[in-house]
Amino acid sequence: MKPEKERLEEKLFAKFGNKFNKLVMARKALIEKAKKEPKYSTRIIRRCWKCGRKRGYMRDFDLCRICFRELAQRGEIPGVKKSSW
Repeated sequence: MKPEKERLEEKLFAKFGNKFNKLVMARKALIEKAKKEPKYSTRIIRRCWKCGRKRGYMRDFDLCRICFRELAQRGEIPGVKKSSW
């Protein structure tokens, strides 16, 4: 079974074709840029450690909402389970 990142890259390549490399390169560049120490503390960009997404970020888990949901569904986050009532 392929890792999630490889499957995502295949989907993007199927959708965007030759433009895919430009998309990935820009994203990797933004991730690296976010790792640098900002000039001011308010400019910190927090990103998901798993996928690099910056929107929908949860500080408590250091994950975006999508990755959080996937890991919680599989039971890989201790103390978190899907609610039902």
